[in-house]
Amino acid sequence: MTFSVHGLAVSRGIAIGRAVLVASSRADVAHYFIDAAKTVEEITRVRVSRNAVMDEILRLQQDLPKDAPHEITALLDVHLMLLQDEQLINGVKHWIADRHYNAEWALTTQYELIARQFDDMEDEYLRERKADLEQVVERILRHMKGVASPVQPAGQAGASRKRSQQDLLLDDTMDVPLVLVAHDISPADMLQFKQSLFAGFTTDVGGKTSHTAIVARSMDIPAVVGARSASQLIKQDDWVIIDGDAGVLIVDPSPIILAEYGFKQRQGELERERLNRLKHTPALTMDGERVELLANIEMPDDTLGAVKAGAVGVGLFRSEFLFMGRSGKLPDEQEQYLAYRKAIEGMQGLPVTIRTVDIGADKLLDRPTGKAQDRHLNPALGLRAIRWSLADPPMFLTQLRAILRVAAHGQVSLLVPMLAHASEIRQTLALIDHARAQLDNHGIAYGPVRLGAMIEIPAAALMVKLFLRYFDFLSIGTNDLIQYTLAIDRADESVAHLYDPCHPAVLRLVADTIAECQRQGKGVTVCGEMAGDVGMTRLLLGLGLRSFSMHPSQILAVKQQILRADTGKLKLWAQEILESEEPGALL
Repeated sequence: MTFSVHGLAVSRGIAIGRAVLVASSRADVAHYFIDAAKTVEEITRVRVSRNAVMDEILRLQQDLPKDAPHEITALLDVHLMLLQDEQLINGVKHWIADRHYNAEWALTTQYELIARQFDDMEDEYLRERKADLEQVVERILRHMKGVASPVQPAGQAGASRKRSQQDLLLDDTMDVPLVLVAHDISPADMLQFKQSLFAGFTTDVGGKTSHTAIVARSMDIPAVVGARSASQLIKQDDWVIIDGDAGVLIVDPSPIILAEYGFKQRQGELERERLNRLKHTPALTMDGERVELLANIEMPDDTLGAVKAGAVGVGLFRSEFLFMGRSGKLPDEQEQYLAYRKAIEGMQGLPVTIRTVDIGADKLLDRPTGKAQDRHLNPALGLRAIRWSLADPPMFLTQLRAILRVAAHGQVSLLVPMLAHASEIRQTLALIDHARAQLDNHGIAYGPVRLGAMIEIPAAALMVKLFLRYFDFLSIGTNDLIQYTLAIDRADESVAHLYDPCHPAVLRLVADTIAECQRQGKGVTVCGEMAGDVGMTRLLLGLGLRSFSMHPSQILAVKQQILRADTGKLKLWAQEILESEEPGALL
């Protein structure tokens, strides 16, 4: 019987094939107590398996093919750091030595303990790093059990099956394609994906910013994540359609549905070929308006994908990723300077906007003990972003000096997140001046930077005239602006349906910010998810936006919308939408 499972669309395209199921290694972990005499033996078992997994990842890094997505290198580094995390290592030793848990039980218990800390994090990206920890634990458990990677199926699965009616709709001369259905897939396993028989995959867990999603996009693999119970509902060898555009899985499709999706699959491939031809086409509207398409990046190596996609610069370099996955010691000035310089050089002379660290006390960076004073009842409204930076001037000055120094090597803009008060603006500017003075006193070269502020709090959007007195440009972070305007935690499933980019209040704040920047001749960019949503491109153009910053994979699709747009006509239409009670119905 045909049925569908809904998840998150994270990587475009359609995959059709037989299901290969991979169960979670944690699901069948044995729970028993050991004799005290076996404590050392159990600790050794975990250590040997952990070291073996580290060796596997190091070998994978050394043997990376030249065409491997650059995102994978950074993600493998994160997994190496997690494998060496003291909280994980010491916790496992504690459960074995003090509680006499067996090795597998100790490892999964410590995972659950740390996972709860990730669940408390407000930032969506950091919260989803829980998945990376889970993937690391899964790899250790698989090694302890002697189980191979889930992306390495034995033999040519599907080749010897009795051919069904669905099979006959495909080319009889080819092996039946496979799709992977798993609880989750690690970046290390995904390295082998292109060499496997799999045409696409789905996972029970994960979000749009999970590492699994990031790698899937970079490798252009059709994927749906966060499908919850997919691995329980789908049976081994079921026919499955993975619709990476709609975020839907269709299980046991009828021949009619299968034929329809086969047609969509071919159409999608043709559309991607057409988009690739736009790579070197200037982003000009039909009435001659030039639009700036920038890239959001997390790590210096991401610049490769940005340039490849035709970005004309980096609109958002999230510097907090240099601060993640570290046990106690934050990056010093030289380490940050070298990372920023690598990004500048990677963009080959194009401008780069570096956002100061957008992190908070809920992110457990240099607080591995999780002290009570470091926790907040509501992290989203607590000590985060610029508030965290201003609360630690030595840390903030270190970052500011690194950014100022790298500005001597290229076009650099400095972007400050989550400002809401005039006092915060003045404090921030004073510290920037102080950082310059420190560099002057030591005779260290630095360059000029354009100063920008993020508009992601309603108070900031309502004070935009004040902001423009102090800053050269503004960048609208729509993800947080929507969350704070509507009082909606977009990660809370009970209210996530109310998270609405088209809410009249949200659109009014965005429109007023763009309009005021235009009046004052100041630059303005949208850098949240709204910028990469092709369904919002025409509206943003009609509101006067001429600078978009998004994930590199979205640039060509947005460019296509721009090339087809007439901003003169869109301006009147955009005003009608602003005045509507239900703007989403008119888009």
